[in-house]
Amino acid sequence: MSEEQKHDLSPPLAEGEDPNHHRHEDDNHETDLTPGLRPQRMDDEKRPKRAYDLASTRRRIFGAIAILLLLAGLTALILYLVYRPKKPQFSVVNGAVYNLNTSIPPLISATMQFTIITRNPNSRVSIYYDRMSAYVSYNKQAITLPLELPPLHQGKRTTVAVSPVLGGTAVPVTAEVANGLKADKAYGVVKLRVVVMGRLRWNAGAIKTRHYGLYVRCDMMVGLRKGAMGQPPLLGSSRCKVDT
Repeated sequence: MSEEQKHDLSPPLAEGEDPNHHRHEDDNHETDLTPGLRPQRMDDEKRPKRAYDLASTRRRIFGAIAILLLLAGLTALILYLVYRPKKPQFSVVNGAVYNLNTSIPPLISATMQFTIITRNPNSRVSIYYDRMSAYVSYNKQAITLPLELPPLHQGKRTTVAVSPVLGGTAVPVTAEVANGLKADKAYGVVKLRVVVMGRLRWNAGAIKTRHYGLYVRCDMMVGLRKGAMGQPPLLGSSRCKVDT
């Protein structure tokens, strides 16, 4: 056998078969076996698509949240325009000073009772009050300790009266307040302020608003009977200032 026949061990060709057919297949196998080229190219093509899908998903989520917030804001605005809740109205219509002891400065001992009227002017909204307290002040300084008041639900266009007894415990005050109270007591008329603090919520059907702070200030002139402990007259009813 010649050397050329030894090296050429290819199988015999069938009739009409292309002699380059096997050579092309070998070339294709060599190309396919080249490590890492085609898989790497496919990963590179998929990677931008995944990043685009993630960014698109984020945009859709943020868009949905923005739409929900917008709808919630519009709903709150519509409800406010429809119901438009008004602040409650407070006034003091009666008062009694049972004790006002200014003889032991800098301590003041006072026992007082006032009838406080609260009115809900809203025809569509009721009011819930909680964490309520009241005290009496003179010249912007408290002369009674805060008294906790019970929670209250006030219906639409209703009026409620409360008559808490305030004081009973000695309270330290400045020399200016002690001297001023002593002089006003001798004169027979004293200017006092009843302060009511707490929280309120407006209620319309199944909807309740968040809590709002309540700060009420009622200034009044109270007549004192010199040398007597009774129920001195309240010199005119007091319309209160209300902050919410």
